[in-house]
Amino acid sequence: MYKSDFLNEINLRGFIHQASNIEALDKLMSKKSITGYIGFDPTSDGLHVGSLVQLMLLNWMQHFNHKPVILMGGGTTLVGDPSGRDKTRKIMSIEEINKNIENIKLTFSNFVNCKKNAVILNNYEWLSSQNYIDFLRNIGTKVTINKMLTYDSIKSRLDREQSLTFLEFNYMLLQAYDFFYLYDNHECVLQIGGSDQWGNIVNGIELIRKIKNDTAFALTSPLITNSDGTKMGKTVNGSIWLSENKLSNFEFFQFWRNVDDNNVEKFLKLFTKLKLSEIKKLSQLKDKEINEAKKILAYEATKICRG
Repeated sequence: MYKSDFLNEINLRGFIHQASNIEALDKLMSKKSITGYIGFDPTSDGLHVGSLVQLMLLNWMQHFNHKPVILMGGGTTLVGDPSGRDKTRKIMSIEEINKNIENIKLTFSNFVNCKKNAVILNNYEWLSSQNYIDFLRNIGTKVTINKMLTYDSIKSRLDREQSLTFLEFNYMLLQAYDFFYLYDNHECVLQIGGSDQWGNIVNGIELIRKIKNDTAFALTSPLITNSDGTKMGKTVNGSIWLSENKLSNFEFFQFWRNVDDNNVEKFLKLFTKLKLSEIKKLSQLKDKEINEAKKILAYEATKICRG
């Protein structure tokens, strides 16, 4: 049990994979509201259910009166995140990226209320104005290549002898700087991301410690997979998009209606806001009765994502 309502809730629901100094974070969040952020790189004109864990975390953060920051990677997308990739991402234009950002912003309104205390920022604002030599001297000197080579996002590519461009290698440095910038300008002390972002987030914590001699925190969520082990959000028929413009409400509903029996309890915890006591009752249904639990999952998930 955690003292912080937020950490206690997300822990019981299965959102926590790794965390840095979670005892200190728990103590801090139980005393006051904090600011935390999650980054989204707009590589497409929409988000699919693979992003839903992060969106629900933003929702729970605001629910418990903490301030969520949604960081759009207008700058970092110009570089491309090598995490979980076998090859370099397609180089995108600024116009493409900005168009994607405007489309994706519509999805966020279902999860956070920007009229309350949530905010959407774009890292292009501060990354595009950086002087390269100054950036290398001020930030590059604080991050070691030795450490970067140990992180999965880099190590896996090199182990498989797949090319990793110098452009992509800089991504980790830019993400670390994002955390430092948000800490310095928005009092942001927590970064949340998927489990594949652990190394990137830890670099940001180290940067804050070295420059400001202060503590920041990391929290990652587990990778959610389908019953066959494939990454959630992708199906044989294509991606399960959160936007109605890219996938009909009926098809979205049916995706949840047809999930594997073994995933029903996990998905009810992650993708609905039903009370845990109610989820416990639903998860005890077996055989044909479990279809009732699937219907509830489908209705609740669709209601959250589609309104």
